[in-house]
Amino acid sequence: MFGLDIKIAEGFGEEEQAVIFCGNCMDLLASIPDNSIQLVVTSPPYNIGKEYEKRLDIETYVEQQREVVKECVRVLTNIGSICWQVGNYVTNGSIIPLDTILFPVFQEQNLVMRNRIAWHFEHGFHCSRRFSGRYETINWFTKKTKNYVFNLDPVRVPQKYPAKKYFKGPKAGQYSCNPLGKNPGDIWDVPNVKSNHVEKTQHPCQYPVELIERLVLSMTNESDWVLDPFLGTGTSVIAAIKNGRRGVGAETEDKYVNIARDRVQRAINGTLETRPMNKPKYDPMAKKNKLAMAPWNSKEKEPDQLILAREM
Repeated sequence: MFGLDIKIAEGFGEEEQAVIFCGNCMDLLASIPDNSIQLVVTSPPYNIGKEYEKRLDIETYVEQQREVVKECVRVLTNIGSICWQVGNYVTNGSIIPLDTILFPVFQEQNLVMRNRIAWHFEHGFHCSRRFSGRYETINWFTKKTKNYVFNLDPVRVPQKYPAKKYFKGPKAGQYSCNPLGKNPGDIWDVPNVKSNHVEKTQHPCQYPVELIERLVLSMTNESDWVLDPFLGTGTSVIAAIKNGRRGVGAETEDKYVNIARDRVQRAINGTLETRPMNKPKYDPMAKKNKLAMAPWNSKEKEPDQLILAREM
């Protein structure tokens, strides 16, 4: 779809290809017909007091999420999917995994959980009184059907042992691995968007395009609609447009709407730089990055601060 004459619309229309709605997602959802969205994928506010959210008591937060989920189910096709990506709510030093308290909300809508995907990343807030959190979850739901869309081949990852063969039985001597790659499993090691990430914007909780691409490619077909009710800087619409789908999302903050429009337009033009899906993670040791080499293991002259620390 790169280079095509796609216009970014401000409101939903079945003839559109990219929609960025400035306003509350409930207003956007009200304009979308029943059974028209193939994939709902989002990362809602975590109720932890970020600049784009008002901290609520947990009961009110869950009730607000319930109303959004109910509308998302209404617009979802019978073979569609909902992917809700969340982390932890933190109060008085105690963490509450948001997916555990939101799970009943999805159950109330007669949805079936197909996977609870753990998204692992290396960077984040450094804790001193508990282990630092380095994962969040993507909870994948469908309606009660065996016919939901799931395309595994586009998201397969390289085999660890592609030359492995069957050693006995009728297939002895034949290669045992799928030549297209293997199922990526339900633990995804994808770098999160921090200061040195190629996709970084002003948004404090931006998720990477490659994370959503895997969902878009596996749970939709070309020209299907992808909806993000909490769009942020446009990542979900970008993942959709990039892969020949149509994308729609809502965002309440003007500055993020502007960033989203700019990023989506660059995605349409083919000029938006994103981290490629399945790109190997950076290995600082392989690059001989000196910052990755512990100075206390070096045979070179010890830094003054280490000498001082030993003398104290």
